[in-house]
Amino acid sequence: MSHKFELRKEIALDATPEEVWDAIATGPGIDSWFMGRNEVTPGVGGRNGMDLGGHVQESTVTAWEPPLRFAHRSAEGDDGSFMALEFLVEGRDQGSTVLRLVQSGVLGDDWETEYEAMAVGWDMYLHTLATYLTHFPGRVAKPVAAFRPGAAGPERAWAVLRDALGLPAGLAEGDAVRLAAPGAPPIEGVVDYLAAPTFLGVRTDDGLYRFIHSGPDRGNVVVLGHHIFTADADIEPIERAWRDWLAGLTF
Repeated sequence: MSHKFELRKEIALDATPEEVWDAIATGPGIDSWFMGRNEVTPGVGGRNGMDLGGHVQESTVTAWEPPLRFAHRSAEGDDGSFMALEFLVEGRDQGSTVLRLVQSGVLGDDWETEYEAMAVGWDMYLHTLATYLTHFPGRVAKPVAAFRPGAAGPERAWAVLRDALGLPAGLAEGDAVRLAAPGAPPIEGVVDYLAAPTFLGVRTDDGLYRFIHSGPDRGNVVVLGHHIFTADADIEPIERAWRDWLAGLTF
């Protein structure tokens, strides 16, 4: 049975409303902190597209009021399900901003699992947005994605990932780390987000590295969603190396 829902989030950002707008309402901006490869056609009626490993999700822009309000809505499925997303940007003193997010719509039969995944997922992605605006202002990233469906349950998958990356057992936010990267020298950075066994975020001088577990109700998928800020980086071999690395892990 389908189910109506509404999810609200709010975050204070050390950035101007214009900087926040560029991050949430342009393809390159969204690529720098969120999922997949994104395209936004400006204006009401424009196309909002996200490519997740070849699976394209599309929606239509329903509000376009730069830099204050951006919203889009997907088409309805055969079961009446749809998704709508609205961003509200409010400028504050000293060049800061409060961003409010409202996600609503109709979910399918497994709505409770979907809702919980969105609720915890937005916490990680909004943290990534704040990290992007704080540490990489004025820059845009190239996204790197890799997926491993049917890996293992959260605890087992976390243990495998941690060992493969060369991370210690007692990991904590703020720790300096060296990730064992596939086909490249170790990546040196700091743990900027940790919600084991579901989320790990590492920030380096030129990248945001995200390791995510979908949970057993969503197929035990391990997802790598990195953002590389090196302007001349050749993303295809980097992405291929991470995909091969992930496929080669024994869960």
